[in-house]
Amino acid sequence: MTEDPLARTELTFLLGMGFQLVLREFVTRVEAAGYQDLRPIHGAVFQALKASGATGTELADRLGVTKQAAGQIVDELEEKGYVTRQPHPEGGRRKLVVLTGKAFEHLTVAGRILHELEAELAEQVDFPGLRSELTKLIRTMAGPALPALRPFW
Repeated sequence: MTEDPLARTELTFLLGMGFQLVLREFVTRVEAAGYQDLRPIHGAVFQALKASGATGTELADRLGVTKQAAGQIVDELEEKGYVTRQPHPEGGRRKLVVLTGKAFEHLTVAGRILHELEAELAEQVDFPGLRSELTKLIRTMAGPALPALRPFW
């Protein structure tokens, strides 16, 4: 039996390929569920805002992008009805970007799809072991502060 060439592939490429393949399948399923107007970056924004919202500057920091890029994404999502800008509770000129009910509905659907996909893949992949090892890798590289999930896609 011939060795799979992936067995000698650099870790960074394996992580990237795995991420791309899972993300592509996830996006395909989310689009089929009726969310053709969203891109993967929007999911990262939803995750960054879902707790209590954020200012544009805070969102940019969480995503690891410029304030201008964050502002463009917020403009797009506001136009589509997924976020709204509200006066900041501490006053001043700052605005708080928060998710709308439409965004929370999407998060529910996307969460279900992701769990279904993971369950299907778990029939062939040791996800608890993989999760544990990736957690160790991230903590080794980043320590206690999690890095921004910079949206390159």
